[in-house]
Amino acid sequence: MSLVQLIYVSDLVNKDETQMTSILEASVRHNQQDGITGMLLYSNGNFLQVLEGEKAAVDKTYARICEDRRHNNAILITEDLVTERHFAQWSMGYRHLSPEVASSVPQYAPFFQFGFDAKAIQAKPGVALEMLQLFSQGMF
Repeated sequence: MSLVQLIYVSDLVNKDETQMTSILEASVRHNQQDGITGMLLYSNGNFLQVLEGEKAAVDKTYARICEDRRHNNAILITEDLVTERHFAQWSMGYRHLSPEVASSVPQYAPFFQFGFDAKAIQAKPGVALEMLQLFSQGMF
């Protein structure tokens, strides 16, 4: 059994936030079926998401996301073997990061205040997971 944690950034096509409900409903449904847990953050037209589960299931889920017409420009940030899930309580946790949230966490704001900056996130290993954990706990 190989437990994997995959983190990626992608764009919401046309920043069409009316798609959010259907994206979240499909995520919860598929993730429950496939034993995936995770967290989805949204900011200014971009997603930062973590997926956790068996490698085959995570790879299948990420491939489905990359093919989803509501997402584009998916960029893999990390894919690591883990010994335990960090987001076990969520089939798909979700938080919309508003400008007010950015002002309350200035140390993380540069990574998301204008949408998730994949290059900046990749340049600071661990920051993606830190943000996902912080916002999943509501600690800001």
